[in-house]
Amino acid sequence: MEHLLAATAAFLATHFVSSTPLRGAAVRAMGEWPWRAVYSVVAFATLYWMAWAYGRAPREELLWTPLRHLPSLVMPFAFVLLACGYWRNPTMVGADKLLKSDEPARGMIRITRHPLMWAVILWSLAHVAARADARSIVFFGGFFVLAALGTVAMDAKKKRHPDWPRFERVTSNIPFVAIAQGRNRMAWREIGWLRPAVGLALFFGVFYLHPYVFGVRPF
Repeated sequence: MEHLLAATAAFLATHFVSSTPLRGAAVRAMGEWPWRAVYSVVAFATLYWMAWAYGRAPREELLWTPLRHLPSLVMPFAFVLLACGYWRNPTMVGADKLLKSDEPARGMIRITRHPLMWAVILWSLAHVAARADARSIVFFGGFFVLAALGTVAMDAKKKRHPDWPRFERVTSNIPFVAIAQGRNRMAWREIGWLRPAVGLALFFGVFYLHPYVFGVRPF
């Protein structure tokens, strides 16, 4: 468990350093692309360490009755968010130019401006509920912290863009809040059927391969 705690802390620190002044100092010293290369290597290394430590951490007494079928109910939505979140998403790296659009929030971005992060949030919470042990709280909880605080850090970083206030007024971090408050509207035709279908296909693929890849049956 000590390895898992240390790996999770390193994983989170690695990802949040990009939101601190250390990133700017590193880019000035190394250059943008060398920094990205080093950052990617370190991020993957800490992720591998985290997964290795999770697999070797003892599974202690259950803390509550596991909700084993919850991921099967939640993950289709997570995969749809994931598949749709890559289309016209101004919060993605390098997509700032979309903030200048006449209608910057379209498709899934009308529902939440952070669909990719919410996919991770749903995945992590569903798996914590399904596993119900301390090591899963640390492992999956680490991803929850990364995604939840990541949305806040991304918003803070994007606020420097002159077109961000206009985008922020018509979107929300929490899904459906902007629509419920009348600041935006649903537009199902913008989402279409292809991207949700891709998301569901990915879900069924992972669902089938889950016992072989992760060693745990999701049903």
